[in-house]
Amino acid sequence: MNKKVTLFIAFVLCVFSLTAQRVGSSPEYIKALTTEWEGERFTDGRPKVSDNMLERLKAISMEEAWGVLRNKGFHNQYEGDWHVINQDEVMTGRVVTAQYMPSRPDLQKQVKEQGKVEERAQTGGTNSWPIDILTTGDVYVADGYGKIVDGTLIGDNLGNAIYANSKRGVVFFGSVRDEQGLSEIEGFNGWIKGSDPSYIKGMMLTAINAPIRVGHAIVLPGDVVLANKYGVIFIPAFLTEELVLTSEVTGLRDEFGHQRLREGTYLPGEIDSKWSEEIKTDFLDWLNNYPGQLPMTKQELDDYLKERNY
Repeated sequence: MNKKVTLFIAFVLCVFSLTAQRVGSSPEYIKALTTEWEGERFTDGRPKVSDNMLERLKAISMEEAWGVLRNKGFHNQYEGDWHVINQDEVMTGRVVTAQYMPSRPDLQKQVKEQGKVEERAQTGGTNSWPIDILTTGDVYVADGYGKIVDGTLIGDNLGNAIYANSKRGVVFFGSVRDEQGLSEIEGFNGWIKGSDPSYIKGMMLTAINAPIRVGHAIVLPGDVVLANKYGVIFIPAFLTEELVLTSEVTGLRDEFGHQRLREGTYLPGEIDSKWSEEIKTDFLDWLNNYPGQLPMTKQELDDYLKERNY
């Protein structure tokens, strides 16, 4: 192949990449969105936060997680006022995002054509495309712009497919249908803005694994989600480990403080303000004799306490 032909092919590919808008974000784009993550990644570019961190995150309160993120300058990561399908369950996982918009024929045609290029399923609706790429530990998070009637992104059939792929559930700024059927899928859960018997109509998928807005929160692909009956918070992957450990230590501090207040050992003002050397020493002794299993390793705890003036 001569040099002119090679240059021409390169030019055509370049023009195509500039003119063809992908439905699913490229690994390179996702990596660019999440440059502060230094760990393992999925082949699609998303950060792969460890299963251990996802499990430990389940025990973290919404207030503790929120406080860590606010202190780091992340003020738009929480959304409340959800309808939760199974109220008493907690869900954590790695985010796969999807964005939906009101239908527009010319754009919808382009999305479907691009879906062919990306080898996405051509049978059924495009609302199945995000489900097809889910892997174990993923949470499907969608911006359905709050649409309830005719805005039902899934029913119980797709709910079963979601759980089969991810062993998790969904967070939808939108609605679902067949809520009863969804509630009967063991292990599945959903944080939604409503439910309705109608089918999805007048809306279309526009992007997968792009930044989206979920109410007051900004969500990136590969974020980690903590969802419970008190709300949903989206955590940047690179902050997850620090957030979990900080929140775990905060929980231990609170447990110690509450116990000592009940015992009358210290005054409320002593516990609520910067601790004296006496209280610090007492806390360390209390940790060394903790009656249960600490949520972190002893090494993690020692390293954390060395770097902080509590």
